[in-house]
Amino acid sequence: MSFTQYIKAVGTGPKHNHDLTQEQITDALSLIFDSKVSKEEIGAFLLGWRVKGESIDEFIGALNAFDKYIQKVDLPNSIELGYPYDGKADNPYLFPIIAKYLKPFDINLALCFDSLSHAKKGITLKQICDNIILSSNIKIYDRKTIFPQLSSLNQLRENLSIRTSLNALEKLTGFAQSKVGILGVFHKPYVDKYLQCYKNRYETLAIIKGNEGSFEIFSKVKVWIYKNNTLEELIIDPKDFDINYIKSWDRISDTESFQMTQNPSLELEKLAKLNAALFLYIYTDLFDSISNAYNNL
Repeated sequence: MSFTQYIKAVGTGPKHNHDLTQEQITDALSLIFDSKVSKEEIGAFLLGWRVKGESIDEFIGALNAFDKYIQKVDLPNSIELGYPYDGKADNPYLFPIIAKYLKPFDINLALCFDSLSHAKKGITLKQICDNIILSSNIKIYDRKTIFPQLSSLNQLRENLSIRTSLNALEKLTGFAQSKVGILGVFHKPYVDKYLQCYKNRYETLAIIKGNEGSFEIFSKVKVWIYKNNTLEELIIDPKDFDINYIKSWDRISDTESFQMTQNPSLELEKLAKLNAALFLYIYTDLFDSISNAYNNL
């Protein structure tokens, strides 16, 4: 198919739109990443694909396209964390605090950042990594280096001013070849899509309906853990652990975010510890429950 046909497949309206095959979406994205189509064509395709709605086969095909271009690293004993690239607006990042609880267990956290901050325009992972001292078991990678083809679309996507289908997939790309992947979800229909897309890419996959579409727990959340061909569904409420953190609903500044992460309050520290306990439960077989992990940290 020519790229025009790909645009027609996703952008001619409900009567004529149709899903692309895995091979077709891989080819379409490869043409984009190889700069063989114009910016106007890319914009039309991304908008059409988002409005049509993505099929599971399209998501799998897109990840296959990513595999062709990502310069993967081999990071042993690691968990790949799938933070959204549009940042966090209301609450601080917890991974710098979580990492210190995981360090005695020789667990590395793998993160990939970029300058992209469209849609929500929150505080980005890159801002955090550039402004605070990180534990040695936090391994950060710049997407401009390991996946420049996707990074080069940042300005175009910023100009579109809305989310595209790439937002859902770029969070977790397998760049560190980690055995465990964790990502957040905002809309329930994406839980099954993520399960189908990623269950064969990680030995253990965790999907968390956390704060601002991320995987971080700030209040009562639902968690899905896929491991050994079994799906476990959990509900985690910080109040059950005597944590009384009051989640913010107002936008915080970057300075406030940095300070909260570097000098956490007692309740925020306990919240980070709960997140770390969940990571340990997901990653290891040392604890038979999150409560057990939490009590042993």
